[in-house]
Amino acid sequence: MLQKNKTWQGNSVKRRNSAFFLFVFLGMLTAFGPFVTDMYLPSLPAMGEYFSAGASLVQLGLTFSMLGLAAGQLLFGPLSDKYGRRPPLLAAMLLFLLSTVGCICAPSIEVFVALRFVQGIAGAGGIVISRSIAADKFKGVNLAKALALIGAINGLAPVAAPVIGGTALKIVSWKGIFGILFVLGVILLCGCINFKESLSKTKFSKKKISETLSMFKPLFGNKKYLFYVLQMSFAQGLLFAYISSSPFIIQSHYGYSSFAFGLLFAINSVAIVAGAAAAVKFKSQENCVAVSCCGMLICSILTALALRFSAPLLVFEGLLMAMLFMIGLTFTASVALALNNARGQAGTASALLGAMGFLFGSIVSPLVGLGDIMLSSGLVFIACACGSMICGVGALRRTAQSKVCGGASAA
Repeated sequence: MLQKNKTWQGNSVKRRNSAFFLFVFLGMLTAFGPFVTDMYLPSLPAMGEYFSAGASLVQLGLTFSMLGLAAGQLLFGPLSDKYGRRPPLLAAMLLFLLSTVGCICAPSIEVFVALRFVQGIAGAGGIVISRSIAADKFKGVNLAKALALIGAINGLAPVAAPVIGGTALKIVSWKGIFGILFVLGVILLCGCINFKESLSKTKFSKKKISETLSMFKPLFGNKKYLFYVLQMSFAQGLLFAYISSSPFIIQSHYGYSSFAFGLLFAINSVAIVAGAAAAVKFKSQENCVAVSCCGMLICSILTALALRFSAPLLVFEGLLMAMLFMIGLTFTASVALALNNARGQAGTASALLGAMGFLFGSIVSPLVGLGDIMLSSGLVFIACACGSMICGVGALRRTAQSKVCGGASAA
């Protein structure tokens, strides 16, 4: 009987760590972050009415969730290396559930915004640790499949989340959307409980947390890496400026429903995916960065003019999709070039890259709600595109100089 129990337990562990379980689990963890930030976007106008708060104050909920996602990536990466993947994941899910209940019961917009920061930190755990688990558990072709799944979900989750949120708003209030997020958190907590540690104890980091965090310091002396990170971060700021302003522009200005907004958001996201796919067609990623920076600046100016003069929705949508296509181009090229210039610290460089993007997004998001949103959004679009252009030029100049120096040395 004892032998049968041991056999059953062994089979149970094996089932928990099966490829199917891990693919589903990693997919849900990857989608977790985008769902935390994007699912409630269609409800922003309704939340403003509920809390009797202006657009800029309501958008702080998005800002602080992104700040949490930025800080959480820098926190959970080192923690998962030191204590394994499972304990930080369990902590992240429990923290998420508690903060979600707090959001639903928040008595004021200020309390809600603070709890959104905690939610963002918890969501970051899934983003960072899912990539680590994939590297722990899979090799060769299976690792490629796992990373492909993560990449596909990263593209699809931001599209699906607002559509689901807009559909849910036809049935429930904004609190109901957070109820759905709570259920998602419970499902992920069950997955964490059934997940067997993927990192061998022999590979646990022996460094202190303070020593692990010091690994970020050398990256700040790598100027080429930093310029590409800043160029991509301004582009991500442009993206989040669009994300935070679009519910008010589409619903309040153009008068469309939350469901229609979700569909338009999904269509616009296709432009980002198309841009990311088109980036590989360029002869060099440097050329792709140059084209995308120029394109973002031109498209942002035209989109700002369309907003300023209240152009028809089709005109605004066409210009917006062109701008988002350029953002997709730069996301692929800038990330590749940034990591290529920090090969010796790829994991740390990836964490800092992701954190900086969300940090810029958190700064930009409330700015679009200051004053007339049609005017302020356009100005923020242009400012972010200009910043991306300046940093892009700085990065490309240093890349060209290093190539010339390299060629001279070879000669």
